[in-house]
Amino acid sequence: MIKIGELAAFSTAVCWVLAAIFFEKGIKRIGVLAVNYVKVIFAFILLTLTTTVLRGMPLPLDASLHAIIFLSLSGIIGFVISDVFLFTAYDTVGPRISVLFLALSPPMTAGIAYLFLGETIGGRGFLGMGLVISGIFITVFGRQNGISFSKISREEMKGYICAFLSSLGQSISMNLTKTGIGNYDPVSATQIRVFAAIIGFSLLSIFFKGGKKLKKAIHNFDGLKNTGIGAVFGPFLGVALSIFAIQRVSAGIVSTLLGLTPVVIIVPEMLFFKRKIRALEAIGAVIAVIGTSIFFL
Repeated sequence: MIKIGELAAFSTAVCWVLAAIFFEKGIKRIGVLAVNYVKVIFAFILLTLTTTVLRGMPLPLDASLHAIIFLSLSGIIGFVISDVFLFTAYDTVGPRISVLFLALSPPMTAGIAYLFLGETIGGRGFLGMGLVISGIFITVFGRQNGISFSKISREEMKGYICAFLSSLGQSISMNLTKTGIGNYDPVSATQIRVFAAIIGFSLLSIFFKGGKKLKKAIHNFDGLKNTGIGAVFGPFLGVALSIFAIQRVSAGIVSTLLGLTPVVIIVPEMLFFKRKIRALEAIGAVIAVIGTSIFFL
């Protein structure tokens, strides 16, 4: 019998893949900061429309102070801080190595949940997590053709540290969401996280003098279009599905299934970018899929 929580988590991974494709197109046209800022604006508008229709309440005015505090912290850490580290890692060691480090998020999430939330994962859960994580590592190493750590420059070390901190940020954000969400509506919870991110990115644009770039981005239709589509799959559908999943299964399992993103993205890369897949990538994908199937048994 398929479990709705695990299915929502896997669907989130698919949404992340689609979002990544469109965000990549948007970044090439309007830049990283503008894409991040515009995506949360788009997402907030979509979330407001959704909550108005579904709940008759455009804003999450019924959220408890506990939920607002923890979900806001989750939004700042997950959407803003973690992404700053992630894109810094992209710029120094490249996206493939950065994604490899993001695969560390599931065990860190499970460890944090074990220490602070009292969650436990049974033997089958550990087996599934182990297979999924192994598959992700094999897939990413296959894409990278191996990594040599014998000669690491200072710039590369900075990238590795930023990639690790981004992964840690995602793990902390996941557990903060788990702590704050309770039985609250997942769409409204996402709205709180996104609003906090809007404030965070607004401050970043001021400190990093990104205002001029944001003004230019408004006049770039292609960049806004791709960013808007990415926002539908990313901080709108993707985040809402992830919170829906967190309410029903442990944070460690949800994070593991979300970690399938670098595996799931293989097929779109073949179709849209005509990229050849190496043997190790295929093997890693198979192992990860086997691990995923354990969660659905």
